[in-house]
Amino acid sequence: MPDNLRSIGQVLATLKPDFPDISISKIRFLESEGLLAPLRAPSGYRRYSQADIDRLHYILTMQRDHYLPLKVIREHLDKIDRGEPPPSADVPATPPPPVSEEIATQPLQTPRPPRRPLRLTRRELLRMSGLSESVLAELERQQLIAPRRGTAYYSRDALTIAVVARKLLPYGMDVRHLRVIKQAAEREVGLLEQAIAPYTRRSSSTRQVTTEVMQLVLYAHAAVMRSSLTP
Repeated sequence: MPDNLRSIGQVLATLKPDFPDISISKIRFLESEGLLAPLRAPSGYRRYSQADIDRLHYILTMQRDHYLPLKVIREHLDKIDRGEPPPSADVPATPPPPVSEEIATQPLQTPRPPRRPLRLTRRELLRMSGLSESVLAELERQQLIAPRRGTAYYSRDALTIAVVARKLLPYGMDVRHLRVIKQAAEREVGLLEQAIAPYTRRSSSTRQVTTEVMQLVLYAHAAVMRSSLTP
């Protein structure tokens, strides 16, 4: 057995800086799903090569930054194992990080150009989000997700909502809870539209004004939630 193999504890320490939420149980779960196959020492303990660690890093990056479900990640890994380049992970990036303390003194950055619009079929939406057909149907019934008006295609926002819905399910938060979040967001949109109406009428850059105010509202919303949840 090669001398450069590492224990699961050493792998955990290597990945922690990039993935603070990684745990031994998470690594073992990925192995049980067939995404990872470390060697076994005569004692029965797992031993990981650098290739295993690189593979883990790829899996965790696809989950964290691109919201890819394990089924899609497995397809990517199969291509890599065959010596082919993996497909492009064209899905929403992770939400922006919470605003820092410098928000009060730093000017707002110019909004980045919008990302290329997505046009997803229903099958593509299910595949990329990892949602089941029944959950998607319920999201549509509650008017949380709908195709673009006049088309049969779903947008990037629909994919984001679908991914969030899937990720919340293990925490006991289902479509009913998302419905409450939607109602709260609609109330905030009403307040936002009323507040910025005088400025958008005088400004030629209505989209920029709306985006800047929306960012501030989101920052405040996140801060209030963190404050309320922190002991």
